[in-house]
Amino acid sequence: MNAVRFGIIGIGNMGSVHAKSLMEGKIDGAVLSAVCDIREERRRWAKEELHVSEDAIFADADVFFENATIDAVLIATPHYFHPPYAERAFAKGLHVLTEKPAGVYTKAVRQMNEAAKQSGKVFGIMYNQRTNPVYAKVRELIRSGQLGELKRVIWVITDWYRSQSYYDSSSWRATWEGEGGGVLLNQCPHQLDLWQWMCGMPCEIRSFMQYGKGRNIEVENDVTTYARYPNGAVGIFTSSTHDTPGTNRLEITGDLGKLVVERSAITFYKNKMGEAEFNRTYTQGFGEPGYEEIAIPITEKETGHNGILQNFTNAILHGEPLLAPGEEGILGLSISNAMHLSDWTGKPVDPMAIDEDLFYQLLQEKIQHSTFHKETKAQTLNTENTY
Repeated sequence: MNAVRFGIIGIGNMGSVHAKSLMEGKIDGAVLSAVCDIREERRRWAKEELHVSEDAIFADADVFFENATIDAVLIATPHYFHPPYAERAFAKGLHVLTEKPAGVYTKAVRQMNEAAKQSGKVFGIMYNQRTNPVYAKVRELIRSGQLGELKRVIWVITDWYRSQSYYDSSSWRATWEGEGGGVLLNQCPHQLDLWQWMCGMPCEIRSFMQYGKGRNIEVENDVTTYARYPNGAVGIFTSSTHDTPGTNRLEITGDLGKLVVERSAITFYKNKMGEAEFNRTYTQGFGEPGYEEIAIPITEKETGHNGILQNFTNAILHGEPLLAPGEEGILGLSISNAMHLSDWTGKPVDPMAIDEDLFYQLLQEKIQHSTFHKETKAQTLNTENTY
């Protein structure tokens, strides 16, 4: 195979970005061979702007999977469709790259992961923030032991401001039936993935949410979560889409110091002695280990969506290890599902042992009992600098 022939299903906000990258030759060894979208306006856009041939533009997913001349599928549809379309693709012998999140609930994603395993095909997820050298460096510092044993994680990310017009741009947005959640399913999957990618999975989640705060939506747009780790470390995760100006500040404290990530910079407050050792050996009344403040240099550039696309293409063509394996999508979603389930039940939840049937039951009840309605004006938005 000289080039991977991609078919994109869903050419809305993100699908159109990926389509342009492929058509403009930004991904070595990859070409755009087909697109599929239920909206006539988007199909016309693909023909006029991307110059996709008419016989490679599909309105129906069944016809797309049966007739598109492709090697890989890039899924950029609303969240609920990610697992079933991925399973369809694997059954057809296609490689799969899906947009985040992996799905809405872990039970469906677990089935998708099993289908991927059985197919033997390359399976990736668009966790483009894993290409951010800032978070890659934080992960390296933690995993190399330079921070010592984890003690505390605090992430305040409230700079996801979204106006009502954003929510009104599509009928599926910010509804239980169409999206399956709010800030946790739309904006925060990257941070939930990075959280576990850097620090590992917590063992207990207790979450508190507000739904439709200041917006005509029915899903969560204000979340505060408390977490506990197996070693006794604790965490706080706070996010919203209505604060302005917002904050994106991450603090990770270990025995050997503290990392602070803000404004794309890392500061390492490195203890001159480990806290546990200092506490064990210090004999005076008042005192502390002391620290030095170190600005961690970042020289690499973030490659973003195209970095994930290139890595996925290279994995197919050359066996390159995936930066964001699709099977790992269930980890961040497990945290998200645990947050919802905790708020819905008023109890702590272990994200690695979620009652998947209960979660699905409560989600279906929200869908069935919904009386929510909003006026929408369908439009494809410019997503530049929003992720």
